[in-house]
Amino acid sequence: MPPLKRLMSLSGRKALVTGGAGHIGGVVGEALKELGAAVTLLDLDPKDLQRRARQLNRRAGAGPVHWLAGDLRHEAKTRAAVRSALRTMGGLDILVHCAAYVGTTQVDGWGVPFERQTVEAWDAAIRVNLTSAFVMVQEAKRALSARSKGSVILFASTYGIVGPDMRLYEKTPMANPVGYGASKGGLLQLTRYLATLLAPRVRVNAISPGGVWRNQPRSFHERYVARTPMGRMAREEDLKGAVAYLASDLSSYVTGHNLVVDGGWTAW
Repeated sequence: MPPLKRLMSLSGRKALVTGGAGHIGGVVGEALKELGAAVTLLDLDPKDLQRRARQLNRRAGAGPVHWLAGDLRHEAKTRAAVRSALRTMGGLDILVHCAAYVGTTQVDGWGVPFERQTVEAWDAAIRVNLTSAFVMVQEAKRALSARSKGSVILFASTYGIVGPDMRLYEKTPMANPVGYGASKGGLLQLTRYLATLLAPRVRVNAISPGGVWRNQPRSFHERYVARTPMGRMAREEDLKGAVAYLASDLSSYVTGHNLVVDGGWTAW
């Protein structure tokens, strides 16, 4: 029976992380690098990507970190980004989709009251949050299947499982656009579909984080914590173990699963 250290190792594996310059994407890249994988971070802004790649390359871990600018709103550019990552790393074993329109995304018709949310903003969010995941897995399918070690991790959300409690947002500038939860629910069904389609050579799982502390207004923070059994909001590092588990052979018999990391938020 192999030891846990060997099951955890990602030495020799290659990973692509969308949203790699963001809060969660950066932590995902850090976790994969620490376990030995070569990592390519994909995001919109080259400066943010360069900065994050330099930070990660200074840290411990065998795998090098590359970066790649790309726009997930466009199918052709998304496919080209996957092909570029494959050429850079010489293959692909792990695909992690973190990129998303979130409540703070600055787009007209998005983070506004429901009656003012626009179809244009909805369409853009669905394209980035959901459609791009479908496109990327389709483009990477052959590479992910090559060594029977393929692992796809799609970042969903507790708001893909339950509806939002809008009382949390009262008298704050925060928003919870309907397209966010709808796209995250779609990711969970995409996870199940791809898990059955791509097995046994590729495993496909989701991670659904709860609220992550990002200096939200005090009133929101207090309400959220009061509703959370663990008594606090998440920190980015709370997601590292979930990523390590689903990316590695620790979860070699796990597919089609949604790993909820929410401090118990959805338990009641």
